[in-house]
Amino acid sequence: MWSPGWSLLRLKAVTVSDEIGLVWFRRDLRIDDNPAWAAATAQRQYVVPLYVIDPRLMASVGPYRRRQLIASLQALDYELAERLGGRLLVRTGRPEDLVPEAVDVFQVGGVYFNDDVSPFARRRDAAVRERLEVPVQSFYGNLILPPGSVTTKKGTVSRVFTPFFKTWQQTPWDEWPTPGDGPTVLDDPGEFVPRLDDRPPFFEGPGEARLRLAAFLDKVDDYDDERDRIDHAGTSQLSVDLRFGTISAREVATTVGDSTEGRRAFVRQLAWRDWYAHLLDVEPTMVDAPLNPKFTRLEWLDSPADISAWKGGFTGYPIVDAAMRQLRQEGWIHNRLRMVVGSFLCKDLLVDWRIGERHFRHLLVDFEPSQNVGNWQWVAGCGADASPFVRVFNPVTQSRKFDPTGAYLRQWVPELAALGPDAIHAPWEASDEELAAAGIVLGRDYPRPVVDHGEARERALIAYKSVDAPDDGASAPDDGASAPDVSDGPEAEADDDPVADGELDAD
Repeated sequence: MWSPGWSLLRLKAVTVSDEIGLVWFRRDLRIDDNPAWAAATAQRQYVVPLYVIDPRLMASVGPYRRRQLIASLQALDYELAERLGGRLLVRTGRPEDLVPEAVDVFQVGGVYFNDDVSPFARRRDAAVRERLEVPVQSFYGNLILPPGSVTTKKGTVSRVFTPFFKTWQQTPWDEWPTPGDGPTVLDDPGEFVPRLDDRPPFFEGPGEARLRLAAFLDKVDDYDDERDRIDHAGTSQLSVDLRFGTISAREVATTVGDSTEGRRAFVRQLAWRDWYAHLLDVEPTMVDAPLNPKFTRLEWLDSPADISAWKGGFTGYPIVDAAMRQLRQEGWIHNRLRMVVGSFLCKDLLVDWRIGERHFRHLLVDFEPSQNVGNWQWVAGCGADASPFVRVFNPVTQSRKFDPTGAYLRQWVPELAALGPDAIHAPWEASDEELAAAGIVLGRDYPRPVVDHGEARERALIAYKSVDAPDDGASAPDDGASAPDVSDGPEAEADDDPVADGELDAD
């Protein structure tokens, strides 16, 4: 039932529905630089801020994203109260039922929201639109440029990032509405924001997002050199803010600018984020199927024992195990690690990329459908601008390069902490004396490698070559090398985002 708080508008003797607008918040949990909110406040005198908790989504997300969502909703509710004297109206159920119901109850004259590109979100939004009898205005307030605005001469979305990026750089931003002054905002919290069962992985809300952005500005000039280091914080940590929309990608890009190489490198990652969203918009099947259809013939091994070892962080490769343990305990890992563990699963273990994608989908706090699917298809070699199948991440090389002292490994694989800065990256290569001095017995204190990387790489090459995939012109990211040990690729940290109703947790 709707609570009596709705009578606020009636007490003001408002009878003309055109004066009332409803903003349906989803993945845009902010007021500032939000085109849907701006349009509503510019065109309507009274605004109903609504968030619908969809049980289908809440049942499918992991604990970290659920907590971050709840905390972000609390922050939005607080911001509405402090700045405008209103409250976030929270309802639980299906949006296709509750949004039209709110329109009827409030005599709303127009509905506003920000679009999403996931197949689930598009089906849901279409169902809501079908039941509305009032005008709907939607925007792409979570991207820098909307789908359809960056295309080839043929009007398609480029399957290669570099030409997309060149066009993206030259495409003017569409103008967003200017917000109105001082709208009257409903002060009914409805069912209230749910309580948190534990603290969220990141401090929540637009204020905290701007603090993270401000902190990043102190080091962004070194971003191009530091972004791949996993032993210290060289990235923005803004992926969760972009995922929940507590800050807009446009604000981030504008604030960072392009005055140095590091700043340009970071903004380039925001373009990757747009690109994956644009691709998913036109290729919705990519959530379940490889963009390169030849790879549907690839015969995955999908060993249950290997999958279990990978998920649990017991593969015998310290960098893989450290990353998977951090993911399980915190719901976030560095993008370099996402690529390392993704390559290890798909190529060393020959496990279907969709198994890894769904595991990330459940656990990642910053999960976005387009980013997660795009990055998994990239690392598996079956997507747009994909990493060529001959490029297989060497986990030991990656570990020594991006965690040279082993500081990250010691944090997440403490059973190896007593090993030296070289042996800790590949304990099976350590001498008996080194292992004994560290009190480690392989197979007892720490597992032996589940595969030999060299042999696994050769096995992967044979499997991938068997699909006889043609060269369709796709290239690896233009800053990558062609060596088998990959050290460059698309960055998810500025997205991610790294979620058929398999993509149910799209919002």
